[in-house]
Amino acid sequence: MNEEKKDVPEAKGAQQGASTKAIVALVLGILGLAFCPPTAIVAWILGKQELNAIARGESSPQGRGMAKAGFILGIIGTVLIVLWIIFGAGIMGHFAVRSAVTPGAISY
Repeated sequence: MNEEKKDVPEAKGAQQGASTKAIVALVLGILGLAFCPPTAIVAWILGKQELNAIARGESSPQGRGMAKAGFILGIIGTVLIVLWIIFGAGIMGHFAVRSAVTPGAISY
């Protein structure tokens, strides 16, 4: 059996896939919400950098959705980090005031 290969010309301006930075931003955004909150900050930064690169035409527009998702997840994760810090400080402040006002109120 003879199989002939046909020369198929490649399309000019063929679309590229999403960039590595867009994929990393999305993965870090998901990790930031699920397991490791500090990665949300990195996702925010990488997502914004990739969105800027896409806007300038330096990166493939195929990654816009992933970069935007990583950017948004990074913002949400960072806000949650700040809220947890405020909540933790409030709880610590509450117990500090409570123990100062009523000595012996917190027993060990």
